[in-house]
Formats: sequence, structure tokens, C-alpha cells
Amino acid sequence: QVQLVESGGGLVQAGGSLRLSCAASGRTFSTLDMGWFRQAPGKERDFVAAITRSGGTTYYADSVKGRFTISRDNAKNTADLQMNSLKPEDTAVYYCAADKYDRMGYTNIRKYDYWGQGTQVTVSS
Repeated sequence: QVQLVESGGGLVQAGGSLRLSCAASGRTFSTLDMGWFRQAPGKERDFVAAITRSGGTTYYADSVKGRFTISRDNAKNTADLQMNSLKPEDTAVYYCAADKYDRMGYTNIRKYDYWGQGTQVTVSS
């Protein structure tokens, strides 16, 4: 079983930055593909970013390309999401997710077996 705990959410003004962190336990971290999703009120949970287990390849939603950066530290068992130039439309609960089966489809919510509890990000205009 994999446990994921997000941290780093909060309230920030438009144009500001936040860094989210996801701490994983219960399995060798380097055997997990990691992703970040977000869900705004009344909307579906959407893909934000993903990173392969080696960290060699990253994927981003078009809406965050050039502003967000996903990274991981396999020695510290963490996957981070650096968010810059934040916009009010980035407001959502952000979830960390993990896949242990090395499935394809990094942007697909069905790839991921394990989820954190979420952390709120609010961007004021």
C-alpha cells in the first residue's frame, strides 16, 4: 500500500508562486510514476502534470505549460509541483497520485492507483 501526503497549499495573489510537495511511503518511491491533478468546485478532477519513475520525462496540461514544473527526489521520496505566475483559474484542490504498474497514459486519471487527501490552492485576483 502506498500513502501520499500533500503539503504546501495556501492563499496567494495572482502572479504569485506556490510549491506543493507530495511525500510518499509504503513502497520504493523509484518504482512509482507520479502525477498531480486538480479539482475545482463543481468540476471534474483534471490532469496537471506527471513525471516518470526515473524523472526523465515530464508531462503537462496545456493550461500550465511554462508556468508549472514537476520534479521528484527519489532519495527523499517526494514529488513537487512548483507553480509560478498563478492565475485565479488555478484555484482548486490539488491531488498527488501514484501508479505502481507503469501503465501508459500519464494524463489519464485511470492510470493512478493511489491518491493523497488533497491540498487547497486559492489564487486571488
